[in-house]
Amino acid sequence: MCPPSQKDNTGALKAAVEVLGLSTVVLLASTIGLAVKENNAAPAAPAAPAEDTMSAVAAAPSTTDFVALKENSIFLDYRDNVCAGAQLAVANKLCADLEVPTPQAGGNVTKGYVGDLDVGSLKPHTDTYFQGDMCPVNVHWHLGTEHYSYGQYDENGKGPHGTAKRPEWANRDLAAAGEKVRGGFHCHHYDEEDEKFTKPYDWKYCTNMEVGETYEVHWPHSSVGDCGTVNQYQTPFYDGVFCNLSMEQFVAIAVDPQNIASNVGVHGQVFTVVNDEQYFYPDMMRGMIIDKQKNMGTDIHYYTGSTTGTSRNNEMCSQYAPITWQVDRQCHMISASSFDKLCHDMLLQRDDMKDDLYPHGSRELVMDSLVANNAADAESLAAAAAAAAEAPAAEAAPEEAPAAEEVVTAEAARGGNLRA
Repeated sequence: MCPPSQKDNTGALKAAVEVLGLSTVVLLASTIGLAVKENNAAPAAPAAPAEDTMSAVAAAPSTTDFVALKENSIFLDYRDNVCAGAQLAVANKLCADLEVPTPQAGGNVTKGYVGDLDVGSLKPHTDTYFQGDMCPVNVHWHLGTEHYSYGQYDENGKGPHGTAKRPEWANRDLAAAGEKVRGGFHCHHYDEEDEKFTKPYDWKYCTNMEVGETYEVHWPHSSVGDCGTVNQYQTPFYDGVFCNLSMEQFVAIAVDPQNIASNVGVHGQVFTVVNDEQYFYPDMMRGMIIDKQKNMGTDIHYYTGSTTGTSRNNEMCSQYAPITWQVDRQCHMISASSFDKLCHDMLLQRDDMKDDLYPHGSRELVMDSLVANNAADAESLAAAAAAAAEAPAAEAAPEEAPAAEEVVTAEAARGGNLRA
C-alpha cells in the first residue's frame, strides 16, 4: 500500500505523453505537406555545376592594369636606375674624314655576300651572345628593313605602302609619300587579298604599327650591361650597352677593336605582321626567336658593323663600332598580338621605354666599301674549322710537306671572301 500522503499520477502522465506524441506527428506531417506543395507550385532552378561557375569566373576579363601598378612600385622606382645617362658621347663623323674607316651596318646579308672593307683579323662573335656573357639590354624595331637579303627582304618585297628601291648607291625613298620615317626593304609575304595582312588590329600598347608591314627587330646585347637586374633593359639602348663602362675604360679597351666586337652585339630578325593568332609568340623581349622547325634563327649572317638609324648614311658614319651583328637571313610572319605583348612587357621595365614602342626609320643600305670583309655563316665556319683541323695532321706527315704548305687555314679561308 502506498502511504496516505502520496497520490498516484501515472494515468495523467501517460495521457500527456500521448498528446505530445500526437502533436509531433501532426507537425511533421504538416511540414512535409508544405514542402511538397511548394515544390509543386514553383520548381526551383537547378544549381549550376561547379565547373560552369569556374568557367564563368575564368571568362571574366581581368581589370588589373599592370602598367599602372608600376608607377607606385617601390621596386621599379626610376630614380634607382643606375644605367640612366650611361651613354658614351661618340658623335657621328663624315666617313671620308675617318683615319681608319669603321665598318658600318646594315649591309647586304644575302648568302655569299662579303663586303669590301678590309678589317684585318677582326672577327665577329659567332657563338651565342649568352656564351659571351652578353645579355639583351634593349629591343626596338625599324620600318622596313635596314639589311638586305635577296629573295627574302629586298626591292621586290611587298607591303601596304610598297618597298624601298634598289639603291644606285644609295638613297632610299620614303616608304610612302608623307611618311615621317624612312622605310626600308620589305618581305615577300604580303597579299592584299588575304585578310590576315589587311584586317586592322586594335593596338593596346605599341604605336604607329600596321598589319601587313615589315619590321626589322634589333636586340642590342652587352657584357657590361646591368645583366640580371631590374636595370637590364634601357632606352636609349646606349645606356644599357655602356651601363657599367666608363669613358676611360672604353678608350682603354678600344685600342684593340676585337674587345668591342667580342663584348657588344646585336640580334637582327625580320617580320611581316599579320592579324592571325596562329603566329603568336609570347616572348620577344629576350632576343632573336629560334625555332628550328619553323626555320627561325637558323640561317644567320655574322659580321662586324656599327649602330644604325637614319642619322647615318653612306656619307655620315657611326663611330659606335665595330660591334658584332647576327642577322637572320629569312623573313617570318608574326602576329600583331606578339608585338603588342612585347610593348606591354617593355612598359613594365624600370626604365621608361616609351620611345621604343614605335618603328624607327631605316638607314639606307650600306655600300660595299663600308661593309666589313669578315662575313661568316654556319657553312663557312664549318669549312674553316675543318681546314684548321687538317692543318696539324698535315704537319705531322713530313712526306706530305708540299701538300701541307697548301693547306687552307681558317684565317686564309676567311681572308676576305666567304662566298659559298
